[in-house]
Amino acid sequence: MSIPAPRQTSTYAVISLVAGILGWTLIPFLGSIGAIIFGHLARGEISRSNGRMEGDGLAIAGLILGWLSVAMWIIGILAFILFFGGLAWIAALNS
Repeated sequence: MSIPAPRQTSTYAVISLVAGILGWTLIPFLGSIGAIIFGHLARGEISRSNGRMEGDGLAIAGLILGWLSVAMWIIGILAFILFFGGLAWIAALNS
C-alpha cells in the first residue's frame, strides 16, 4: 500500500491572498495589483503541476479581492471626475 505524497500549497497563491487583503487595508492600490498578478501566476503554476500543488481557492480569493478593489478605485475616480466636471460645467453655464 503506497501513501500518496502530500500536496504542496502554491506560494504564489498565499502571496496573492495576502496582497489582496493588504489591498483593502494597508497598501490600497499596489496590494490589489500584486494580488491580481500573483493570483494569475498561482493559477498557472497549479494547473501545470499535474495535481502536485494546491491552493487554487487561495489564488481565486486573492484575485477576487484584487479585482474588486481595482473596480472600486475606478468607480471612485470616475465619480470624482464626473462630480467636479459637473460642477465646472454648471459654473461655465452660469457665467
